[in-house]
Amino acid sequence: MIPLEFLPGSAQWSGSLGALLRHAGPLWVYGEGGTGVSAVAAWMAGQRAAGVLDDPEGLEPAALEAWITAHPEGVLASHLSPADPAVAGIGSRCLPFRLLALQDDPACVPRCLAAMAREEGCTGELPPALGALPCPGNLRGLRNRLVRWKLLGQLPEDPHPGGPGLPLETEDLAANLHVLERLLLHRALRRSYGNRVEAAGRLGVSRRQLYLLIARHGDPVRGELPSSAGPKRLNKGRKDPDGAGRLR
Repeated sequence: MIPLEFLPGSAQWSGSLGALLRHAGPLWVYGEGGTGVSAVAAWMAGQRAAGVLDDPEGLEPAALEAWITAHPEGVLASHLSPADPAVAGIGSRCLPFRLLALQDDPACVPRCLAAMAREEGCTGELPPALGALPCPGNLRGLRNRLVRWKLLGQLPEDPHPGGPGLPLETEDLAANLHVLERLLLHRALRRSYGNRVEAAGRLGVSRRQLYLLIARHGDPVRGELPSSAGPKRLNKGRKDPDGAGRLR
């Protein structure tokens, strides 16, 4: 875990951290995935000599009530706001502490990356691309970038940096969907540094569907070219030059 003072938003809450730890009641630590919710909650629980509970939203209300009763100064770690309807009954009894994402505090990225580099044993100047935003996965994603660069020399890439997202050259719907599909697939593979399980999760498809997409569009990370001609719908309506209406 990197030092708390390096975390996004620390300038806003570092001065109140002592009072927060002394609060006579349960604490609700929350934030987006990858912001360090579990690690920070565990650290705070250690400072308070109290219990810690990850994902309280996964418990039945009665079980959550029992845990709060047994740990009146416990620390709960969640990706839900304590005001969320799913946990509002218990959440309203806790003092909330929200962890910001990297996107919320861009100025913290260099110090977070430097702290992670020291922990991972990386020396020398780091490539600027490692700290580029957006960073999917927040702090966890930032560390993954660093480790993949250290071990594999891979940097995050954007297939169309600063340019148009969709190079459409026709009004044909099927062709445009094909372009969009390729763009999203290649972006997911690049942002996952070639990890296909992660890429499938980003796209919301099964691994089998992912391999079908790779066969259709190739894999820019592994240098694989497309191995299939693509869906038949791309050929519908395409007529030969003499206008006879035959499909190519």
